[in-house]
Amino acid sequence: MPETEQAVEEKQDQQNAAEQDDSKKQAQAVDFPEAGATEAEGPGGSIDILLDINISVMAAIGRTEIPVRKLLQLGPGSVLKLDKPIDEPVDLYLRDTKFATGNVVVVDDQFAVRINQILGLGDSPDKQPES
Repeated sequence: MPETEQAVEEKQDQQNAAEQDDSKKQAQAVDFPEAGATEAEGPGGSIDILLDINISVMAAIGRTEIPVRKLLQLGPGSVLKLDKPIDEPVDLYLRDTKFATGNVVVVDDQFAVRINQILGLGDSPDKQPES
């Protein structure tokens, strides 16, 4: 019987130790002081800095897939046939997100895009084709 009493005491000691460990691990609430309200510098002052940032826009006129062997054979004068017909609009991307469609035009001897449609959140969320 003394072994049984000793075993019971050891279990109680282990439970007490576990409860102490658990009490050390419990989360406690912390009170943070409130931050003071700051006023924007004039109307829209907090967004003005963002309005002058440049962002890259990519126009995708089409895509194609070719084997590496053919890629290595490309040179000046090579032609790659793309998957879009000439009358299809080009896709415009901000980062990897399609945001508009348009048509290719020429302005002052440079390519340009005349925007036909700005896509909203409910429109096609196509991602940029993998290159």
